[in-house]
Amino acid sequence: MTDPLARYHRQTIFHGIGRAGQEKLLAAKVVVIGCGATGTVIANHLARAGIGELVVVDRDFIELNNLQRQLLFDEDDLDAALPKAIAAERKLRAINRDITVRGIVSDVTAENVESLIAGATLVMDGTDNFETRYLLNDACIKHGIPWIYTGAVSGYGMSQTIIPGETPCLRCIFPDVPPPGTSPTCDTAGVVGPVVGAVASISATEALKLLVGNGELNRGIIHVDLWDISLEQFPTGAPRPECPACGLHQFHFLDDDPAEKVFSLCGRNAVQIRIRRRDGKKFPLAAIAAQVEKSATITARNDFLVRFSVPPEYEITLFADGRAIIKGTDDESVARGLYSKYIGA
Repeated sequence: MTDPLARYHRQTIFHGIGRAGQEKLLAAKVVVIGCGATGTVIANHLARAGIGELVVVDRDFIELNNLQRQLLFDEDDLDAALPKAIAAERKLRAINRDITVRGIVSDVTAENVESLIAGATLVMDGTDNFETRYLLNDACIKHGIPWIYTGAVSGYGMSQTIIPGETPCLRCIFPDVPPPGTSPTCDTAGVVGPVVGAVASISATEALKLLVGNGELNRGIIHVDLWDISLEQFPTGAPRPECPACGLHQFHFLDDDPAEKVFSLCGRNAVQIRIRRRDGKKFPLAAIAAQVEKSATITARNDFLVRFSVPPEYEITLFADGRAIIKGTDDESVARGLYSKYIGA
């Protein structure tokens, strides 16, 4: 009879995990929020390590420039116009058929974040923006779920392991969301692919240590710079009693969820518009495609999205949840007008 843990043999003979630790991994549920550069590396490591239930949430679709650093995707995914969450789910299932993998195409909002992380043993940050991270921080602190922050840009990256009640949370260290344009991003400062792999691997190792309950966890902020060759760990002390989130349990980011949200995507010459239907139903993509092809050119269509180009040089990608990413402008009023004209008010 085949040993059900044979796949993980090299991992179980490691003293820090063992068979007992592997069984804990197989019993765990990890939610990865964001499946871009760091998210793909983290999800890849965790699927191969045998996390029993792996949920990947991402709002975006695959673009050509993603392939330089987002290791789960290839040109076939690009040609199929797949959302990142769906492509990731298919790749991870092909990597490990013995675990449960679920990809969810969704923006993470105050309305849905708590349901997305419900039942999670651990939440992993694979996002590319601070707004979502502060939302994650509120939700995880509220429900007592550990989460691990991961960020990479230029030639460096950072990782912070946050355990509610034991370590400082994100708002303890950074009380306020950095204003737009004040922090470098991959779209403005670039990023070297191996840096993503290095810092995401640190976070994935932190996840394994936390889940098996063995090994010394990072209780500060790890900063790794591969280009200038440095690795530092900065202590962060204890949780702050006056912290709005973990000290006072005031979850400001969970209280703000407008029915319509419009914001420019930094460095992409694009705007995302999120419209929440009051009835909670999906948008009828087939019907909308039939409607817009009378005046626009459809360039991609599948069960998850419809993409079309409109004059003079705009590209609109509409998802089933009603979100649209409009490329060709960073003017929110122009994007609103295009959404209203081609999709509806």
